[in-house]
Amino acid sequence: MPMEINKDINLKERLTAPAFSLVGEAADSLGREAYVVGGYVRDIFLNRKSKDVDFVTVGSGIELAKAVASLIASRNGGRKPRLAVYANYGTAQLHHRDLELEFVGARRESYHRESRNPIVEDGTLDDDMKRRDFTINAMAICVNGDRFGQLLDPFGGVEDLQRRTIRTPLDPDITFSDDPLRMMRAIRFATQLGFYIEPVTFAAIKRNAQRIEIITKERINDELGKIMRSARPSVGFKLLDMAGLLPLIFPELCALKGVETQEGRGHKDNFLHTLKVLDNVAEKSDDEWLRWAALLHDIAKPVVKRYDPRLGWTFHNHNFIGEKMIPRIFSRMKLPMNEKMKFVAKMVGLHMRPQSVADAGVSDSGVRRLITDAGNDLESLMLLCEADITSKIPEKVKRQLEGFARLRRRMDEINAADDYRNWKNPVNGNEIMERYSLPPCPKVAEYKELIKEAIFEGEIPNEHDAALEYLDRWIAEHSE
Repeated sequence: MPMEINKDINLKERLTAPAFSLVGEAADSLGREAYVVGGYVRDIFLNRKSKDVDFVTVGSGIELAKAVASLIASRNGGRKPRLAVYANYGTAQLHHRDLELEFVGARRESYHRESRNPIVEDGTLDDDMKRRDFTINAMAICVNGDRFGQLLDPFGGVEDLQRRTIRTPLDPDITFSDDPLRMMRAIRFATQLGFYIEPVTFAAIKRNAQRIEIITKERINDELGKIMRSARPSVGFKLLDMAGLLPLIFPELCALKGVETQEGRGHKDNFLHTLKVLDNVAEKSDDEWLRWAALLHDIAKPVVKRYDPRLGWTFHNHNFIGEKMIPRIFSRMKLPMNEKMKFVAKMVGLHMRPQSVADAGVSDSGVRRLITDAGNDLESLMLLCEADITSKIPEKVKRQLEGFARLRRRMDEINAADDYRNWKNPVNGNEIMERYSLPPCPKVAEYKELIKEAIFEGEIPNEHDAALEYLDRWIAEHSE
C-alpha cells in the first residue's frame, strides 16, 4: 500500500526549531538563498525524526555558517557555538540545541571514469539538485524570510515517496558510474524504507555493478551496516544478489546459494536459509553483531559439504571451520578486528552446541560446559540457535523448541546453584607447574582440562582442595 503523504503539508510548521529561522536570517543578511536539503526534507514527509540538517546556499557554505555562528553569539551573551570548518571540502558544521547543522555551497560535479572523486565547482541550486542520488533526496525547502517553508521538488520526489519508489533524478547509468556507492545506497534505502527500486534504475545498477570495485571497503561497510540494522535485512542482501553486487563484495555469502542433488537427494538452499535466520534474529534483537553472526553462521558449509551415500549431504564441522574463517572475512572486508569480530567468531563456533546438548538429553555436564564456554554471551547464543530453526515441518519445529525450553530451564537451575557463566578453574596453571615441577607445556593445560571435566561430570565438587586431591590421584594412577 502506498504510504499516506500529504502533498499539501505545511512545511513552516515542521521547521519550528530556532535553527531554521536563524539560518534564514543569516542568509538574508548576506543576500543569499539558503535551503534545507536532502534527507531531512525526505524524513519530514516520512514522519521520521532526524537531528542532522544539511543546508545549501548559493555561494560559500562556510561564510553562511560563520554568519549563523555570529548571530547565535549575539543572542547568547557573546558565546559562539563551536564551528568546525573543512576548507578543503567547502563545508562547515555547528551544533545548535539538539540539531547538527552542516553547511555547503551549491555545486556541480563532473567525473572521470577512472576515478570515484568528482571535480567540484561552484554551481546553482539547480546544479546541486541534479547531482543528488535519488529523487526522494533531491528536494529543498527555502529558509529565507520571504519564502520560508517553500518546497522545491524539481524531480517529483514527493510523488516517488507516495509510490515508495527509488529513482535517480537523471540518467541512472551516469549517476551510478559517477559514484558507484549510490548503487548500494539505492538498495539500502529500499531495505530501510520498504521501497522498491524503479525497474530502469535497477537495470542500470546491474549494468554498472562492476564499478563497485573502485569503492573503498570502508564506504561499502557503512552501507552494509545500515542494511544489517534494518527491520528486514534479508531484503537488502537479496537485492544485492539480484543486482550482481553480492559476488563482488561478499563472495563467501554467494557460495551458499543453490541446491545440489545426488541420487535424488538434495540439501536446502543455505543462502535462503541464512537470510531467514538473519530475519529471525532481527525480529528479536537490535544487536548488529549478533545479526552478523546469523549471516555468517553457516558460512563454511560450501567448504565442508560432502555427499555420503549412507547419510546424504553432510556439513561436518562447519561451525568450527566457520569460526576460523571469520577473522579472514573481517580482515578482507575491513570490518572491525576487535571484540566484535571475536564475538561473531564465538557465536559461529558455538551455534551447534545448544542443539547437541538438547539432543543428548540435557545432561548436567553438557549444560555446565555450554554455560562456561558461552559465558556472558549465553543469551545471544540461545537467540541465534532458536532463530536457526527454519524447518517447514511443524513437528520438527515443535520438538526443537521444546528441547531448547528444557535446556533453558536446566541452565537456570544450574546457574542458580553455582554461577557457571563466570566459572573459573579452581586451580591455575602456575600452581600446577609449581606442584608438579613442570615448565610451561601442554601438560599443564591437559591437567586443567582433567579438573574441569571431573567437576562438570559431578565426580568432584567445584573446590580448590578437592580438585588438587583428584589431580594427585589421577597422576599417581597414570604414572609409569
